Amino acid sequence: MRLAAFIAAAYLAGSVNFAIIVLALLGKEDPRTRFSGNAGTTNVYRQAGKGWAVLVLLLDVGRAAALAVLALALLPAAFVPWVGLALVAGNRFPCFHGFRGGKGVASFLGFTCPIAPWIAAAACLAWVAVHRVVRLPFIASFCMVLILGGGIAAAGGWEPLPVGGTAATVALIVFSHRRNIAALLAAPRRRGDDDRERGDNGPSL
Repeated sequence: MRLAAFIAAAYLAGSVNFAIIVLALLGKEDPRTRFSGNAGTTNVYRQAGKGWAVLVLLLDVGRAAALAVLALALLPAAFVPWVGLALVAGNRFPCFHGFRGGKGVASFLGFTCPIAPWIAAAACLAWVAVHRVVRLPFIASFCMVLILGGGIAAAGGWEPLPVGGTAATVALIVFSHRRNIAALLAAPRRRGDDDRERGDNGPSL
């Protein structure tokens, strides 16, 4: 019963989307209608600037960390990753915002902080390093999420139950980025089509 209550509370907590709320209070458009359509930190940065994006990031991370601390204190350690899954699911499919929310990366980061703080720090550094190379936030986020997942699984001793909850969370986050993946895979084809079109329309020598 306690686990069920935690999972329900985590889902409801994740369903409060700070990006949507902050931008609404600022009189900005719903982030789900702009740019990438994601209700997360990146779109807040694009619409309202760095300061508000940092605020939203801290709110997401802080909420997740607080939930993880409570789960660690009140639940068997093996069940804790499943609470994280519920939190990320709430962020992705928020009942308070029409079941269209963010992608859960910041929530997963915050949830990992109390469980494996050094891994969380390493994951942040990896995000910065990868983003500097590829300039694609979602690729950097994938690297971060994989490191975070490994840290949580290791903290659980690689036991099947915590590994299952962690793997499901990582899979949900990756699935939430499927449009980004599809757009990246389609880019070379578009470039090839453009090159062929330029070749067909070019002057005959």
